[in-house]
Amino acid sequence: MRGALALQDESKISLPGDDSGPRRAAPWERIRSYPGRGRAAADDQAGPAARALNETTPSGRRRGQDLMIVRRRHVSARPSPLAEPRPPRPEPGGHPAAVIETTALTKRYPGPVTALDALTVTVAPGITGLVGANGAGKSTLIKVLLGLLAPTSGQARVLGRDCLRDGEQIRGLTGYMPEHDCLPPDVTATEFVTHLGRMSGLPPTAAKERAAESLRHVGLYEERYRQIGTYSTGMKQRVKLAQALVGDPRLLLLDEPTVGLDPAGRTSMLELIARVGAEFGISIVVASHLLGEIERICDHLVAIDAGRLLRADTITSMTQVSQVLLIEVDEGADQLLAELARRGLEPRPYQRAVLVRLDDDATYDAVRDAVADLGLPLNRLEQRRRRIEELFRDDQPRDAEPEAFHVG
Repeated sequence: MRGALALQDESKISLPGDDSGPRRAAPWERIRSYPGRGRAAADDQAGPAARALNETTPSGRRRGQDLMIVRRRHVSARPSPLAEPRPPRPEPGGHPAAVIETTALTKRYPGPVTALDALTVTVAPGITGLVGANGAGKSTLIKVLLGLLAPTSGQARVLGRDCLRDGEQIRGLTGYMPEHDCLPPDVTATEFVTHLGRMSGLPPTAAKERAAESLRHVGLYEERYRQIGTYSTGMKQRVKLAQALVGDPRLLLLDEPTVGLDPAGRTSMLELIARVGAEFGISIVVASHLLGEIERICDHLVAIDAGRLLRADTITSMTQVSQVLLIEVDEGADQLLAELARRGLEPRPYQRAVLVRLDDDATYDAVRDAVADLGLPLNRLEQRRRRIEELFRDDQPRDAEPEAFHVG
């Protein structure tokens, strides 16, 4: 490179800078050597400081030969939202710090309507599903966690901060994707996401750059200059996810992210959410009433009903095999029930199959012999896996007091 100073551009932009506009040259970039005028003329333009750097030392090297000035396009306290993944911050005991903690959290509306009823749960880093029927209290819990609603009683903490006292700090560290369509139709996606980046505290240039990165990550980079009102439902959902990512959050709260999407759109959105959690190390809470979605992408699950905790555990624990044997025959299920009861196994009907408690290998022998003696066509014999939807079945006991659970 010619000129008084060598420059190194250390901008961390992963995309062409077309969203940032033309870059004005820094003062030191205007110091150039002019053709036909030689180094002396350039030194005259550069001034005394540059001339001093060009002086030759006794060893034959110029003083400024090894000096490089590093220019950054912007100065920000935070890294790019799509930068290296960050490991969870450990607690003193060595375990990752909880991202959400609630203790006897209660929220009552006039009526009286109890949206949250003494909810106590701890959520560790990772992707956590918040499941429950419509009206179970999922959206109310998210608004309390963001500091937008004050609880009637109890306490909630997000990223170690009190939701009632530190709501503004929590919202600065959290990305929120609302359930309902709340996007302005007459602005472009890049304008909207940039505006949300500015509201999160980013400088103008940084907000434009991160808006472009976020929109590219959700698959809208080529469509970013279209007005949001011309987008399909799936594209609008992606815009909402992009604006949640633009502020470099440590936690994402996604309220029904697949609402209104067709099966292909739901699959694409779920894959995108899973990639955000896996590649960028962002903890995510996904509120949904579709249990199949939660099983596909989540590590942990919090199930609530009428504002009360049903269960909180890992997905693996909730769907592991049980000590129950499922026997399915094409015909003669009633005969099989009677025969197994005669052999002392206490069977019970389940849909088109029969369930028997699995005590040991002798249970398999008894079932085999009963099916063979009756001459029934055996279709399936296996240990039954638990299913998440069983938590919400009407025949499950509901009168037990929920305990405090730790997720993760």
